[in-house]
Amino acid sequence: MSDRLRVAVVGVGYLGQHHARLLAEMRDVHLVGIVDTKPGRADEIGSRFGAPAFADLRELPLDQLDAATIAVPTVSHLDVALPLIDAGVCVLVEKPLASSLAEADRLIDAASRRGVILAAGHTERFNPAVVAALPLVSNPRFVEVHRLGTFPDRSLDIDVVFDLMIHDLDLLLTAVKSEVTSIEAIGVNVLTPRTDIANVRLRFASGCIANVTASRISRDKVRKLRFFQRDSYLSIDYASQEAEIYRLVAQNGRPGIQGGKLDVQRDEPLHAELADFVDAVRHRRAPGVSGQAGRDALALATRVAEAMESSS
Repeated sequence: MSDRLRVAVVGVGYLGQHHARLLAEMRDVHLVGIVDTKPGRADEIGSRFGAPAFADLRELPLDQLDAATIAVPTVSHLDVALPLIDAGVCVLVEKPLASSLAEADRLIDAASRRGVILAAGHTERFNPAVVAALPLVSNPRFVEVHRLGTFPDRSLDIDVVFDLMIHDLDLLLTAVKSEVTSIEAIGVNVLTPRTDIANVRLRFASGCIANVTASRISRDKVRKLRFFQRDSYLSIDYASQEAEIYRLVAQNGRPGIQGGKLDVQRDEPLHAELADFVDAVRHRRAPGVSGQAGRDALALATRVAEAMESSS
């Protein structure tokens, strides 16, 4: 491996263009290729960030590549990631990891067989407010999540569970650390043939209950997560990158409340995610969100979608 990690970005739409921007700014990265099948798009982004442009993945010189990030539509994740993995290239695949659990398993198995790193792009894990707050989560009893967004012009190939809610499902699995034993879910198609707003109630083996709402048809943007524990309340605002904790304490023999805002070191979550991936590839360590973690989130999202289907 050269002094600078040789990285390509495959898919430079709404999100992928930011992959290219951030990787181009990293001193220890050499952006060696931009790939996009939309006519002219790779040239546009490549010229913006000083990287060669390719309209076909097969034109990318894989022998000159250490790693790649993949931000194409979910339905193409397997077709794009598998040949890269088979060529020995480490990959970060945007969430959801694949279109199905079977496809996710193929990616994980291929990465294990070739000995390359497979990371899943769950950006909220790298949100500074989440990083500050998660170590303080301890045996939560109730969790309330609201992820509400305005109608997008992207990711309409998947429903809101796999587009938005999967971020919070991943975080719940990470924070609660317990098996999901039951799911109640409802979803509504409003503006697209797919589910645009969904609510799910999860029960964990630990006894914790999580109520999760995700919408891509809201007027206002809301991204908040609240943990209620036996002796504390913890709140995360993803958008503002703020977190608060309040604890029950004894004051002169009487109960009282202490707490306030946590110290959060602000950063662009996608930058932190990409920096983690680059470091993981360079030092051959596990990434912050592994392919298996991405599969676990996909598995829970699939169960939620199945529960919605059975309730309709």
